[in-house]
Amino acid sequence: MDPTFRDQYVKPSELLEMGFNSIITNAYLLKKHVNIVSDVHNYLRFSGVIMTDSGAYQILKYGGVEVSNEEIIQYQCEIKTDIGVILDIPTQYNVSFDEAYSSALETYSRAQEAIKVINSEQCQDILWVLPVQGGVYIDIVKEFAQKSVDVFYNGFSIFALGSPTTLLEQYLFDKVIDMIFAVRSNVPFSAPLHLFGAGHPLIIPFAVALGVDMFDSASYILYAKDDRYITRKGTYRLKELEYTLCSCPICSKYSPKELREIPKNERVKLLSMHNLYVIREEINEIKQAIKEGRFWEYLEAKAYMHPAAKKAFETLFKYLEYLYKHTPYSKPNVKAVLLVSQNSIYNPKVLIPRRKILSRISTVNKSIIIFIPYISKDKVFMNNFVSNILKYVSTDTGSAKVYLYYPIIGIIPYELLTLFPYSQFEIGVEITDKIIEDLTYIIFESISLLKKDTSITLIWCKEISWQQELINRIIKAMNNSKLQRHIKTMAIECT
Repeated sequence: MDPTFRDQYVKPSELLEMGFNSIITNAYLLKKHVNIVSDVHNYLRFSGVIMTDSGAYQILKYGGVEVSNEEIIQYQCEIKTDIGVILDIPTQYNVSFDEAYSSALETYSRAQEAIKVINSEQCQDILWVLPVQGGVYIDIVKEFAQKSVDVFYNGFSIFALGSPTTLLEQYLFDKVIDMIFAVRSNVPFSAPLHLFGAGHPLIIPFAVALGVDMFDSASYILYAKDDRYITRKGTYRLKELEYTLCSCPICSKYSPKELREIPKNERVKLLSMHNLYVIREEINEIKQAIKEGRFWEYLEAKAYMHPAAKKAFETLFKYLEYLYKHTPYSKPNVKAVLLVSQNSIYNPKVLIPRRKILSRISTVNKSIIIFIPYISKDKVFMNNFVSNILKYVSTDTGSAKVYLYYPIIGIIPYELLTLFPYSQFEIGVEITDKIIEDLTYIIFESISLLKKDTSITLIWCKEISWQQELINRIIKAMNNSKLQRHIKTMAIECT
């Protein structure tokens, strides 16, 4: 936002009314054009949290600023900002490795230089941001994220990833995901992470998935000035729209045609407010999905809204182990898991239980193992179904252990059938070749972990074609691996 109010379409008080309780402004522009000496909250007439950037964007855009690192830090202390930023050197998108390294090194040096100032009595009530630079050179980003940790504990409170603006403008979300991981995985997980320049609803959820806590962006106003209309699945030119695509106060009052006919300044204000409402809606949706334990399902749905979002989602697959490490295994009042695509295989709420079962299967001391298809959520039906199968397969049910199998969910110890997630999931996915291959793998892995003298029976339903294909693939995998297990298969009528 322009701190001088010369070009202020949405005032801070209006932002507060819209539900935004924190804003970011530019300390360098405040100092250069206004040079206020009072509390920045009073000047902006904003009672919420104020973060001040130091002029790095001006360096990125114009090549330099007329202030030193120490001067702008001291100025932020004088105006009593809540969150301050050192004068970092942003890494341009298309620079060489050496130039990127130089900007990262200088930013790191300035963070070291800032320690004395930010720990002075006047500055101690401020949360200080330590940016990490390096651009698309992931090795540089990693190196300086690691180096910055020691500096961080000398007065800083928040890490930040700098310079993704150009990448975000070009919808190169996959590169931004790589940059985020390079920082997040190399700094303490308990430390907040800010992402500069990220304000589009398409990138925010994927950044959150990797542990980004805070965002800022002027996209809402920049897009509005260019007559661009933000939606949660992409951006439209106002001239392209026949209908408004949301129900915010602006869209409820004006049609696209009416907006186009409004004078430029008023139109920019209205479009800015619409864009802000959409961003707020996206953030609230993310928070609700996390609260319900359905964030992965939300990411899956988001991935199909735009090719750039799909690339961001698929880039997350490289970091699944990190996601699983930081996913709570249990959560009170969790909602049913929604299996909405073949990528639901990677849902932490699915894959973490699958791994736990596999890790324990080698300890099973039963001499008979029976794999039975999970064909109904009716517990009475399944109990009768399993009991009838056991009568035919085993004369010693006390020596038998039953695992149910189901696409995406994997294998389920029969005695755990009433527990989450096995008792709380909904599936709306076509059984694809990839899903069959995945289930083949998990059953084959389970068999390979069992003792060699275990008697194994695979049950499948005659009328369900994918189950026959599954059994064929399991037998083929066993033959190719020359796995020595006593296995028999049995086809039954399941309807």
